[in-house]
Amino acid sequence: MGSQEIQNELWGRQTEDWANIQEKTGISGYEYALNQLELNEPINLLDIGCGSGIFSDSAQLKGISITGIDACKNLIKLAKQRNPDVHFLEGDMEELPFHNDSFDVVCGFNSFQYAGNIKNAFAEAKRVLKDNGKIQVMIWGNKEDCEVASCLKAIGSLLPPPPPGAGGPFALSENQLLERLLEAVGFQIVDNYDIDSVWEYPDKQTALKGLGSAGPISKAIEHTSSEEVEKTILNAVEPYVQPNGTVVYNNKWRVITATK
Repeated sequence: MGSQEIQNELWGRQTEDWANIQEKTGISGYEYALNQLELNEPINLLDIGCGSGIFSDSAQLKGISITGIDACKNLIKLAKQRNPDVHFLEGDMEELPFHNDSFDVVCGFNSFQYAGNIKNAFAEAKRVLKDNGKIQVMIWGNKEDCEVASCLKAIGSLLPPPPPGAGGPFALSENQLLERLLEAVGFQIVDNYDIDSVWEYPDKQTALKGLGSAGPISKAIEHTSSEEVEKTILNAVEPYVQPNGTVVYNNKWRVITATK
């Protein structure tokens, strides 16, 4: 099974919860990335791993011409419903269905780490990027700067043993691996910044729905049960419940901009 098929299965379970709750947690990173772009001339942008299209919507409001691609057909369906004026399609980030030198900017927000081979995905992004074009990549900040790491660790305890050499959610954040991979493909990094991201859910049940909508949760449910996963998430959330009942995590996103 190819990486697109695998990610389609993993992310196709709770797409509406992802679209309505969890995808919004990246907004501070999306806004920072958009502010790094020079918008004084037309821009043709490819959003890789576009999800339900929240970043694509924001970019279109800036006058940017957007194409969004994602492995999950259900997320693409929601993206098309949300904004029928944007070109959204299903596809594999390691086999992009576009000609060479097609885009001024290529973005990937919390997406490239899900490629079967991340270096291959970056090579494809470079292929479809015009000379002197920009790539923008958002990943987790350092583990110690992300309170939600405690929840990810708890969920990880329910997953089957990873194959040798497989990285966890913070693998690209550690030891400058993302930067080294981008440079190995031939990109030149021009900006590297960690953005504060406060995740606030109105109550524990909403936090459960949001945190439980990520793709790896599907694998945890297969390995254990939906009841075990729900109990684990609610236990992990408890220390972050505020006196008013909201759930708040203070995290960081790392946004890197590089040129071809």
